[in-house]
Amino acid sequence: MEVPYESTGRSRQKGRTRAALVEAAHALLARGGAPTVEEAAAEAGISRTTAYRYFPNQRALLLAAYPEIEDGAGLLPAGAPAGPEARLDLVMREFIRFTVRWEPQLRAQLRLSLEPGAEQPVLRGGRAIRWIEEALAPIAATHPDVDVHGLAVAIRSATGIESLVWLTDIGGLDRDRAAEVLAASARAILRAALDPR
Repeated sequence: MEVPYESTGRSRQKGRTRAALVEAAHALLARGGAPTVEEAAAEAGISRTTAYRYFPNQRALLLAAYPEIEDGAGLLPAGAPAGPEARLDLVMREFIRFTVRWEPQLRAQLRLSLEPGAEQPVLRGGRAIRWIEEALAPIAATHPDVDVHGLAVAIRSATGIESLVWLTDIGGLDRDRAAEVLAASARAILRAALDPR
């Protein structure tokens, strides 16, 4: 069985090298385009041969460039309000801020997620749905007939990088207006679910 390069000897130095390559990929993505392993190596001042030991191809590099949020971390602050709309507003504000801040990297992940048959990036992991479900948790007691998970999926379908791309690239909105529309869409879906007239 082949042992991954990074798991053999000098782990701290290898960790720094890997981090430098990922940071270089972030910088190149922020400037536009999708960096190759060679371009990330040049940006980081690392030899191409060394870079390929960490990332055998561009896809592996781009997958590693996904912006990290501590696994299991939520977006609600301590002492969050009890009302679902206020809670959702807080989560959406952070989620939209994250989406706009990391837009180039998330666009790269979106492109990767559309490749048929390939390993799916973190973008498809459903973290945002868990964050939204956490915001909507009080609904389970106040509206037991509402499917909280289904509602979270509906809200997620109208938010995130996919919706931001549509609003900016197709709808022609600037980032600030697009962020307002994303937050308003989440709120409208919640209100419709709680008061279906």
